[in-house]
Parts: sequence; C-alpha cells; structure tokens
Amino acid sequence: MIEVTPKAVEKIRQSFASQGVSGGLRLGVLGGGCSGLSYQFKFEAKPRATDQVFDYDGVQVFVDPKSMVFLDGMTLDYKESLMQSGFAFENPNAKKSCGCGTSFTA
Repeated sequence: MIEVTPKAVEKIRQSFASQGVSGGLRLGVLGGGCSGLSYQFKFEAKPRATDQVFDYDGVQVFVDPKSMVFLDGMTLDYKESLMQSGFAFENPNAKKSCGCGTSFTA
C-alpha cells in the first residue's frame, strides 16, 4: 500500500489543472541517481494493464509491479517551508537516501 497525504493529493490535483492534463500520476523507481535508485513521478493518461491503481479522493496513482517492491509502505507528502517546497518521499524501504530526497538505496 502507498499512502498519499491530503496535502499531496491537493497539490497533485492543482498540478493536473495547471498543466491541463487528465489521467493519473505515475509513481515508480528507476535505476540511477546519487544513491542508486531514483523516484519517477509523471502524469499519465491511463494505467498499464499490470499497474496497481490507487485512488485518493479522486486522484489516481499508478504503480508498476517492479516499482511496488520498493514503494510498498511509502508515504508521499507535500511539504512547504521558507527554504523550499515540494513532494517528500517517506519510504521505509530506503536504507539510505541522498540530500536531494529523490534518490535512495534499498
């Protein structure tokens, strides 16, 4: 299971509206980045046949089976501070992550 906080859901909804897109948000994991794995985060019109589809108050999130191994139990949040704002990945599967917050080691 992946949790998406209400604040993150609202920011995703706002991004869809400002970009004029519909569909869902693809969350995934790709090889690369400072720590070995990077989070993938993009808009997609529809899920693939093998995706797990999560619905959060009308916002759909698509996750492929290989990425689910690394993302199961993760919480996607949106944080705002005086220094920076953005999506934050709280992933219990990450053994180590880099300072940018978008790369990790499992």
